[in-house]
Amino acid sequence: MLSFNKLEYKERLEKTKQRMVAEGIDVLLVTDPANMSYLTGYNAWSFYVHQLLVVIIDEEQPFWIGRGQDASAAKHTTWLDDTHIIPYDDDYVQSTVKHPMDFVCDILREKKQDKLTIGVEMDAYYFTARNYVQLTSGLPNATFKDGTNLVNWVRIVKSDQEIEYIKRAAKIAEKAMGAAVDSINEGVRQCDVVAAISHAQISGTEDFGGDYPSIVPLLPTGEKTSACHLTWTDDVFNDGDPVIIELAGCYKRYHAPLARTVVVGKPTDQMQHIAAAVIEGLNAALDVARPGVTCEEIELAWRKSIEKSGIKKESRIGYSIGLNYPPDWGEHTASLRPRDYTILKPNMTFHLIPGIWLENVGIEISESFRVTENGCEVLADFPRELLIQPNIRLA
Repeated sequence: MLSFNKLEYKERLEKTKQRMVAEGIDVLLVTDPANMSYLTGYNAWSFYVHQLLVVIIDEEQPFWIGRGQDASAAKHTTWLDDTHIIPYDDDYVQSTVKHPMDFVCDILREKKQDKLTIGVEMDAYYFTARNYVQLTSGLPNATFKDGTNLVNWVRIVKSDQEIEYIKRAAKIAEKAMGAAVDSINEGVRQCDVVAAISHAQISGTEDFGGDYPSIVPLLPTGEKTSACHLTWTDDVFNDGDPVIIELAGCYKRYHAPLARTVVVGKPTDQMQHIAAAVIEGLNAALDVARPGVTCEEIELAWRKSIEKSGIKKESRIGYSIGLNYPPDWGEHTASLRPRDYTILKPNMTFHLIPGIWLENVGIEISESFRVTENGCEVLADFPRELLIQPNIRLA
């Protein structure tokens, strides 16, 4: 069930170890599900219980530690041998008496790693305060260091195989966005549009199916488009409603997000003004995206473009994307914003989403792109415009 050959996983592990050495970390505890998958292939909906990888500098393979009933998933989806898959008993699960990190402490002591410098992903979603308390109290002779995003930065430049998966995800995103736009109309329920999106996301194309995305379809409608992260209701669309659609295609856990805005009926002058500014700024940002430029420079191109419209945007306009699990498809590394001096390299991938959210209305039009040798490649092929449904001609 491996999504990549074993050699690629080993290369990823070696790059991770090099970063560990550079940061003075002897042992890295990896709790981010995407990082676990990146290094080993592990892929299961088991991240609601405590699980991790133990990466030790002089060990050829990491150790997977997780719930006993998930050990079979590790055997099916990873390149690890059985001696590197270590299950804990089920009485550790959601117990008030014992904790899975106690078990991890026992393993580290057994392997004589309990007096070294141990990196932990302190700001990862699935590393809890209780995890830290149990580890530090159970390993008093160890030195703990923040290893947040250490593996994420290894992930930021994609292999050719990863790029192929992201391109497939983009094809799925095209299909899902098409399903959304085609189903939106006056009197249609929001939930029925999202059902069409979800069907397209999972069914994929005739050549390949889709995976579940890390974020559900977002569908703020009407004045609620001023709030970018709302989902859907069972309300119907009304004439004049703007509808923001933000979704992603996902293939083998690799994402290609895409956002568009649809208006039911005729858009207002304000909507058209904002959309024109967003599109012009998005194009300006894409025009400067190439190897050697910084994330800050891309945002600056956007900012200079929209200054002419009188519109301001305080939040970032994009972020790196790729492999991930709920609740996010972003990689938590580079952001397209001021003072981010990350230099773009070929095969980095980003979601460029320069949305504008005003007090009474919002417009989102986004693109995912890959940095190429000489510029950038937009991954999805979908009309980059304010969409009208039904497709009426504007006066």
